Amino acid sequence: MEEDAWTGATSRVERKALEKAKILQRENERKIFKLVARVLKKPEDERTEEEAAALVRHRDTAQELGRRHDRRTVLKRKQEEVFDDADELKSKVCQLAEAVKQAQHLVVYTGAGISTAASIPDYRGPNGVWTQLQKGLAVSASDLSKAQPTITHMCIKMLHKEKLVQHVVSQNCDGLHLRSGLPRQALSELHGNMFIEVCTSCSPAREYVRLFDVTERTSRHRHGTGRRCSHCGGELRDTIVHFGERGTLEQPLNWTGAAEAAKVADVILCLGSSLKVLKKYACLWSMNRPASKRPKLYIVNLQWTPKDDLATLKIHGKCDDVMSLLMEDLNIEIPLYNKAEDPIFSLATPVLTEEENSHTREVISPPAGQEDCLPDSQGQAAAIAVQGGWFGRGYNKGRKKKKAA
Repeated sequence: MEEDAWTGATSRVERKALEKAKILQRENERKIFKLVARVLKKPEDERTEEEAAALVRHRDTAQELGRRHDRRTVLKRKQEEVFDDADELKSKVCQLAEAVKQAQHLVVYTGAGISTAASIPDYRGPNGVWTQLQKGLAVSASDLSKAQPTITHMCIKMLHKEKLVQHVVSQNCDGLHLRSGLPRQALSELHGNMFIEVCTSCSPAREYVRLFDVTERTSRHRHGTGRRCSHCGGELRDTIVHFGERGTLEQPLNWTGAAEAAKVADVILCLGSSLKVLKKYACLWSMNRPASKRPKLYIVNLQWTPKDDLATLKIHGKCDDVMSLLMEDLNIEIPLYNKAEDPIFSLATPVLTEEENSHTREVISPPAGQEDCLPDSQGQAAAIAVQGGWFGRGYNKGRKKKKAA
């Protein structure tokens, strides 16, 4: 009995000693890292003999710090925005125009970069949502109801009308492609639409287009909007697909249309997307085909993308500038956005009378003479800047908090 007690005490002492040794080892490694990092910051000709000897003695640590420095440099370079000069931009757009003319089935993939001209921030640009969060900065609120289709949106709509673009695959939730007049059958909004809520209790799912952002009460894994279906009484949900979620709704995601378009595409034009999310959707890239039989890829983006090495042409320019030059080369006039022709007013469904106060988001006002299109919102609370839903609470994407030092 005494022997067992003595053995138990000994094992506890040994465990404590081992834990203490590990702590001391980690502290020693931290000291070495700090020492080597301090020495490496100095120019070689300013290092003392003792410091030079320390680098030789801790060669592995110096090499690891060098690799870390190289990785940070590469990452920083990838985040930098690059602009082609005017002559190079025109030359590249001419090449793009030829590709558009010759394409049999052109598909356009769009990202947040095409909506920055509408004062909607992107995600990975210098002032993007993710960039600001990584710096520990707050993301400013945005009133998205005031956004209107940009030059790029209107160009894409016109190219489809001219039968030069067959399908548009968008990551954006802002609804601006729909509002530009692009037919819904030619559009796949892979991550949803902030103006659309659906009843999944109905079969098929019943869709409600609203004149306000329906995502006020929703976020990641919480999609109920608080309103009810006027047909079956089931709870309505938004259509947004957040990070870490898998979109299952048939519309407005239209994955079937996107996959079928990608399958027959001979040219893919990527506009304003980092492609860091789109690259994960294998069905969009025909990677199962030999390289020579894949669609030709044209990318318009100011920053590096993971598909740059596979691109036939990479254009470093703002989407509106590039698309304006492209339309000029194609001799196609760019239509101006006309609020009176915005399809959202004819598609919109008024909320139920008892749900008039179910949101505080600003309603898109119809043009003069079309006030009857506006759902009755008498008594609605004053509108506030957008702070929640797909562009607010939903952007956290579950990042783990750093442990306190």
